[in-house]
Amino acid sequence: MNKNTLSLIIAAALAAASLNAAASGYRFGSQSVGAQGTADANGAEAADASTLFSNAAGLSRLQGTQATGGLTVVVPHSTFADSGSKRFTGTSTGGLQTQGDYAPNAVAAPSFYLSHQLNQQWTVGMGMFVPYGTKIDYDNNWSGRYALTNIKLESITLNPSASFKLNEQHAFGFGISAEFMKAKLGQGVDVPGSVQALVASGASGAMAQQIAALGGNPAALRTAQDGHATMNGKDWGFGFNVGYLFSLDKDTRFGIAYRSSISHKLKGGATWDFSSVTADPVVNKVLQAASRKKNSPALVELRTPETLSVNAFHQFNDKWAGMADVTWTRHSRLKDLNIQFVDTGEGDEVIRQNWKNTWRVSLGANYKFDDKLTLRGGIAHDQAPVRSDELRHAALPDSDRNQLSLGLNYKLTPKSSIDLAYSYLAFKDGNTNYRNNCSPLMHNCTGNGELTKGTYQTHLQLLGVAYNHQF
Repeated sequence: MNKNTLSLIIAAALAAASLNAAASGYRFGSQSVGAQGTADANGAEAADASTLFSNAAGLSRLQGTQATGGLTVVVPHSTFADSGSKRFTGTSTGGLQTQGDYAPNAVAAPSFYLSHQLNQQWTVGMGMFVPYGTKIDYDNNWSGRYALTNIKLESITLNPSASFKLNEQHAFGFGISAEFMKAKLGQGVDVPGSVQALVASGASGAMAQQIAALGGNPAALRTAQDGHATMNGKDWGFGFNVGYLFSLDKDTRFGIAYRSSISHKLKGGATWDFSSVTADPVVNKVLQAASRKKNSPALVELRTPETLSVNAFHQFNDKWAGMADVTWTRHSRLKDLNIQFVDTGEGDEVIRQNWKNTWRVSLGANYKFDDKLTLRGGIAHDQAPVRSDELRHAALPDSDRNQLSLGLNYKLTPKSSIDLAYSYLAFKDGNTNYRNNCSPLMHNCTGNGELTKGTYQTHLQLLGVAYNHQF
């Protein structure tokens, strides 16, 4: 039996979804509906107040007071097919061999941006957006339940920013990020495998005697089912962002933007439920004591990855504009994740990740149909941080993906407009051969010792709508 307590907190903290919208890792990939329409290639365009996220220096191009409020809906479709998941004893985990639509039917994330021009040099702004997110809900009896049954990661960032326009060519931006993260995770506890191991080693006799002495029925050991663990944690963390925008002329500009890593200490609790392991409460109590599982505080320390983006924008003529973005993400900050079970004396659970740094490349274009309607489009390729099949965990069965986006901006009045965007993301098949290196029989670490083996197939759609207004 084990304390995979960390899987949930850690996965939550991994911060950086298996169904995460557009970006790799745990990043929620759409913080702007206008940007989504170009596959987020428009970091140097600075078309509305959402430029605060992609490059705060772009605020210098906005006049007066502007506001942008948007909503992005993620519609995922994912399946898993098992190909040989096993317990730590080497026997099959059993359970459901396939999982369909373990992701929610739809998940929505809001965003809001406000900018205000103080004078010809200074512009300030405030952003609120979702940086990370995931939600997965496997069946409690699926073949990989000892790694994970469910995970929910929610986050929100408040990002006050400012820009300084040195002259017509050079503008600078900077901001502070206050990031709240909340996570909840669940997983099975391999009680049947532990009982099998006790029987095989001849150690089950002592347990049977203990059960009988307490008035229980030792025969109930043969009917043992899984236990279940639930973990949760939350934390505030702080970081910063800086940006630079160079305007070669009125039609061409280049940008560079950096968002820092943020340190989190996700503090919460671990709850272990053995109440339904057998029909005999005495047996359940003895099994939980033998497993060393007790409710306790839990802690995971981690740092989210920083990003560095370089982008360009060029207005070819009155109708056409082109743009491009290259973003580097330092996912390698995430090595092994150690889950600590505070004040229990139990060893940490170690989730092996060893993520790699990734690149995202996107190209986009705008076409001004008339004075009211502008059409948008873009394509992107995004690498996953997962280094190998042996490191693809059930909390993040991520893989490289390609994105196609379409969008539009329609002016309702001279000072107001709406943005609409649609994206389709196709993921490469993701094979997993992930083994937990600990087992219920080890005392210096916590883990089910399971092998999760199979193939994930995923695609998803993004639907975005936003309202823009200049006061």
